[in-house]
Amino acid sequence: MFKAKDSGKPGTERSEQNVRFSIIPFLLLGIPLAEIAVFVIVGQQIGLFPTLGLVIGTAVLGSILLRVQGFGVLSRMQRELAERRLPGRELVHGVMILLAGLLLVVPGFVTDILGLLLFIPPIRDLAWRFLRSRVVVMSPTDMSGTSRHDRRPGKTIDLDLEDYSSSEGKDSPWRGK
Repeated sequence: MFKAKDSGKPGTERSEQNVRFSIIPFLLLGIPLAEIAVFVIVGQQIGLFPTLGLVIGTAVLGSILLRVQGFGVLSRMQRELAERRLPGRELVHGVMILLAGLLLVVPGFVTDILGLLLFIPPIRDLAWRFLRSRVVVMSPTDMSGTSRHDRRPGKTIDLDLEDYSSSEGKDSPWRGK
């Protein structure tokens, strides 16, 4: 993502991971400050009770949108699995819808705007196109339902109900002779 410039001195190059994690404290401080500033501005423009009504309304809207779009993504994921395809796009859309619902339930206008944007399918598709080359969807099973690790060469023994019993039989092929 971001890489700090090398100053030419050995040991001064910072890794991409360190730069990426240094953004987190900024976000933890910056988002609440932005929310407070927007609350003050909106409160001055429309008043206290309409501002609180908007915050509560967006939380309710977020829960409704989360339910409706979440079930839609779930049905598309089931359809993809029924057609024996990995539902990578639908999984990412599901995570984005969950994040959007969470952002709308959290009080604040900045998070509400981000949450509403994530509920718009073309925006999610843009995010998916960005993430697709960076995310690898792996499955422990191939689409036939058998685990890759369970495929062992050898003899398969197929037993019927009458072939299997928990009692010790004298004529069992598994008893030593």
